Amino acid sequence: MVNWVEAQKPILHWLVRGAGLRQQTIEIEPGTVISMWVPKEKVMANKKKATNKEVVPDLSSDGSRDEEEDKRKKKKKQRGKEKEKPAVVLVHGFAAEGIVTWQFQFGVLVNQYEVYIPDLFFFGESTTAAADRSPAFQAECLAAALDKLSVRRCTAVGFSYGGMVAFKMAELRPDLVRSLVVSGSVFAMTDSISRATLDQLGFASSSELLLPESIKGLKALLSVSMHKKLWFPDFLYKDYLEVMFSNRKERAELLEGLVISNKDAKVPSLDQRILLLWGENDNIFNLELAKDMKEQLGEKTILQSIKKAGHLLHVERPCAYNRHLKKFLALVKDEGTEK
Repeated sequence: MVNWVEAQKPILHWLVRGAGLRQQTIEIEPGTVISMWVPKEKVMANKKKATNKEVVPDLSSDGSRDEEEDKRKKKKKQRGKEKEKPAVVLVHGFAAEGIVTWQFQFGVLVNQYEVYIPDLFFFGESTTAAADRSPAFQAECLAAALDKLSVRRCTAVGFSYGGMVAFKMAELRPDLVRSLVVSGSVFAMTDSISRATLDQLGFASSSELLLPESIKGLKALLSVSMHKKLWFPDFLYKDYLEVMFSNRKERAELLEGLVISNKDAKVPSLDQRILLLWGENDNIFNLELAKDMKEQLGEKTILQSIKKAGHLLHVERPCAYNRHLKKFLALVKDEGTEK
């Protein structure tokens, strides 16, 4: 019998490829690989590097020819820098892999930005043999993958769990992350935040909320995640459960590795420009929490909210989300040009 969610994947892959992205697997270390959709030019450049043969210099060439060659290379390098687009890294949440999460965003960004859509460990084809399940490990490995792709500076856009990874990557690698856009997330999931959120929503554990095992559980997750209550036939819920909730053991371990004690929690010292983009009706991490984070992060942080949107604001109100996102990215781009 056809799984309708699985059947839509080739269509989504076709759309992403049509936008100029290609799926790439990057080995961080033996047993640890990250799958990521990257600009096709990056794939071609990496292949070219791998196939380039060593060039033996012509010792008979005179000095003037060497100088001309150096000038030509410098001009070519400068032209490349002028054509280079700013990089944007879209980091997904816990309910779906990268391109499913950001299916309404990549298309509006690819003309002006280099778009990278990674799958975090145990989502899509990304996996690790390491025992570490912390957001810091995800952030370190994602940064290492971007280094391997020669990404020098980027804006990290994180949603929910991906927002925690983006915050951590910005903290660990300020040289790489020039700015941040975060939605429906926190710096770190502390004991108190976790317990308060679960009590408010009526769930016994994070796994019960984020790793549903039944149609009823998936409906409950979508109900608390969205402002509008949407109806889907039960077979679609069943198909989604089968396709999107694989690696349950490892993902449960990710949730366990997410929570830290209150005494270990601290506000990250970030100097980047940050946009907190929130759904006004977010039931998981409410707007008051976002206001508190803005105060803690300081004057370089902007808080903007979208009406009639819940936790899944980028899915529920994609046009409004994209307007705010593009405006912020343009601001960051202009600041970079001035510098």
